[in-house]
Amino acid sequence: MPSLLSSAIALPARNQQLLVFQSSSSQSCLPILRDIVQKAVERARETTVLFCLLYPPSSFLDSRAARTQTDNISVVDRTMHVPDYVDDIGDDESATSLTDAILDKVRSVPTGPLNVVIDSVDTLLSDLGSISGTTRILSELLTVVRARGGTSRLILHVLASSTILPILTQTHLSPSLTHVIAHPTALLTHLSSAYLTPPPPLSAPEKFWGIFIPISERHWESEKLVFGTGGEGGGLQEFVAEVIVRGGADGSGRRRGLERTLEGWSPSLGGPCELRELEVLKPLWTNKPTTDVQDAPDPTQNLSFNLNLTPQQQRARAQVPLPYAHEGKTSEQTPNFAAILYDPDSADDIDDDDPDEDLDI
Repeated sequence: MPSLLSSAIALPARNQQLLVFQSSSSQSCLPILRDIVQKAVERARETTVLFCLLYPPSSFLDSRAARTQTDNISVVDRTMHVPDYVDDIGDDESATSLTDAILDKVRSVPTGPLNVVIDSVDTLLSDLGSISGTTRILSELLTVVRARGGTSRLILHVLASSTILPILTQTHLSPSLTHVIAHPTALLTHLSSAYLTPPPPLSAPEKFWGIFIPISERHWESEKLVFGTGGEGGGLQEFVAEVIVRGGADGSGRRRGLERTLEGWSPSLGGPCELRELEVLKPLWTNKPTTDVQDAPDPTQNLSFNLNLTPQQQRARAQVPLPYAHEGKTSEQTPNFAAILYDPDSADDIDDDDPDEDLDI
């Protein structure tokens, strides 16, 4: 059975139209996005429109493919179009706003499955200058993608610190979602050493996710592990991908709720892999506990007195009645009836007659 990450790359589901890839300053998700674009071009079953707002086209395609666009790939390079810095953009670009330019480009694609890739939602937000305007254009793009049907998808790349990220992951934009978050391998190493909680199956999933999720959401923790004193730096090509799939249906057609898993990414292994296959994380599976419970010293050995009991002493001890064992308990053989015993005093006025006999009641 293919993993969730492999399915998102090579086997796009018909009911997962929105893919969000989240990067941070400590780990980039661009290698996965590059692989998705290249796989889509190789399949040639759908048309891919790539909007390069921050990264050059060569970051996702080889130089030859970036120069010679085929029928199933269309690259819109807007890396040189910076608002308030470029005046001579051209008559066509100056007459059409950025929103209309993006929507017109997508709507002009011939009928059939369609992939719309935006390499930086944060740059789009900066160019438009409005969260509502950015949300509106993404919603319209998603509507176009859904109308195409099949394996059509809207693929977005966003930073973890982006103000629009919470809007992209809410259900009102899309009930179904595939959310891929890149984490440095140092985060899992830190959890294993500092919290004694390695990733499943080395520890209980409930315990691991209860620690991993809040720490991973504090992005400065990962930055400190990567760029701080003793950090590994940001040059490692291997990283951990947290894959969250919401809604839709699985391979058997059953409706999916929410799935969350951790997978590895290694260029030397061809992309997606298991965590145990990452070179940096292999010590987590090979290291043995430093102390063995069976080899621990017995504190009752080499004493000047005996702390153990013989079988005869244990039987005799068991027969000793404990004075407090039945305290507060009544015997079942003798019934206990509650009664109030009162001895009248000499000053008590006890009269058997009715004190109110003179009243006509």
